[in-house]
Amino acid sequence: MRPWCALCVALTLLRALEAQTPNPRQPSAQVQSFREDQFQGEWFVLGLAGSDHRKADRSLLNPFTATFERNEKSRLEVSYAMTRGQRCVTWSYVLIPATQPGKFSVDNSGVPGADPEEVLVYDTDYTTFALMLSRRQSGSREILRVNLLCRTWAIQTQVLSKFVCLVRAQGLSDNNIVFPDLTGNKLLVGQGLDGGWASASGPQKPCGSPAGGHSLCSGSACGVLVAPKSSA
Repeated sequence: MRPWCALCVALTLLRALEAQTPNPRQPSAQVQSFREDQFQGEWFVLGLAGSDHRKADRSLLNPFTATFERNEKSRLEVSYAMTRGQRCVTWSYVLIPATQPGKFSVDNSGVPGADPEEVLVYDTDYTTFALMLSRRQSGSREILRVNLLCRTWAIQTQVLSKFVCLVRAQGLSDNNIVFPDLTGNKLLVGQGLDGGWASASGPQKPCGSPAGGHSLCSGSACGVLVAPKSSA
């Protein structure tokens, strides 16, 4: 199946979920405990939703990775890597843990005047998916985002349902959901009755991907952004 076909499968699943759940129930309670050591490592960002996102933004959003690691100060640091054309763009920030399990504030100490931002790991099984919420206060405006992270290029149907349910529970609509442009990348969407997956061929990892991943911008200029309030 070609990449755009796989994306159609994801959108078809979205429409099916909408038809089945016109008034989606409130998502299950957020994580009661957070195991940071199991959460660390590489994740693929396969779905985004936000108050400042629209479906039309898909062409501007390429696949990207999020890697969580404990830094030398024993704080969780997240590093992102995305390809834009022939450029490799990376950005990172440090998360300061709060008393609530899975909740963090973004360390803005090195960026004077930066907007305060909170990040919450809402739900995860550590091995397959994670749902993350972020809230940033910009003046009188609150910017809300929901991220769907997966360990592989795969979205299980039940995970997609969790993602959509959480998005709607935040007062966002399906028009605020964006799936990255997956051209040239392998995506597995939904599990059928036979246990198979709808897939797209041609797997490639975004630039900067660890564990021996092939960089899509090898030999090209790479831009580096280190700004807690920057957006992908």
